Amino acid sequence: MTNEMTSPLMQYHGARKSSTSCAALTLYLDNLAPTGRRSMRSLLQNVATLQGWSGALEQLPWLSLHYEHVAGIRATLRKTGKSPNTINTTLAAMRGVLKAGFLSGQYPAQEWQRIQSISRAPGKQVSVGRRLQGKEIDRLLQVCRQDDSLQGFRDAAIVVLLAYAGLRRSEVTSLNITDYRVRNGHLRVREGKGNRSRELLLPVLARAYIRRWIHCRGNSPGPLFCRLAKDGECDPLQRMNAQRIYGILKRRAREAGIASCTPHDLRRTFVTRLLEQGVDFNTTRQLAGHENIQTTILYDRRHTKAQR
Repeated sequence: MTNEMTSPLMQYHGARKSSTSCAALTLYLDNLAPTGRRSMRSLLQNVATLQGWSGALEQLPWLSLHYEHVAGIRATLRKTGKSPNTINTTLAAMRGVLKAGFLSGQYPAQEWQRIQSISRAPGKQVSVGRRLQGKEIDRLLQVCRQDDSLQGFRDAAIVVLLAYAGLRRSEVTSLNITDYRVRNGHLRVREGKGNRSRELLLPVLARAYIRRWIHCRGNSPGPLFCRLAKDGECDPLQRMNAQRIYGILKRRAREAGIASCTPHDLRRTFVTRLLEQGVDFNTTRQLAGHENIQTTILYDRRHTKAQR
């Protein structure tokens, strides 16, 4: 009799808790840039696995995480050899969700204060990725030129924006045709990380590739880089996704016979070449769209002697 009476009440509270957790998670993720949202979702998925949870992230009981859970996850990540950067970013993801719950009145203030006392993992972030040599970029562009289809023109334009403007792949896919002025090579990046916009002036070499692509694409409104139909025709209403940029560069690198590289490696190359040419760190930071110089320093791939 007791079970029959309490079961609906327990189900109500469970559904309400799941609903508030979903709201906190959604609120947190929706306020991130697309690239950050992707990364944090991946880290939160790892947290769910460590907690033994299954199902969609939005349906998991995030607001049931307390101090001992968060501290335990931090300890587990350290024991499994995760880098300090991975541990600290995972902590930031969990704190982000719980903070959204706290600010919306769904998470206890005392518990939120306890979680804030959990310290960051010590250690210096290890530099990852590489910078490309000039001849490698030349070979990437060469294989694109050898492909005289729309795809070849499009891929070449994407490569020069990654290498000569340092755009993130999400920024490339967010560009609209109205963001670029063919006449003077002026490019406006509207959806940078943290929703910060910036303006760039493309070098002459890059302008030529962008101009050729726009000539093939046409001037109809829509995304600068669109998906191509099976017949090879451009659909100006269909925007490319960021993952497609990764696949394009991987395939072109293989065709060019160079070591594997990522879109972010071209971004590292952009920053490193600016520093090699004597551009100061603050100007380089602004051109790369970084919030602080410490982030820009992590992209520096100059030889140790040049850095000294």
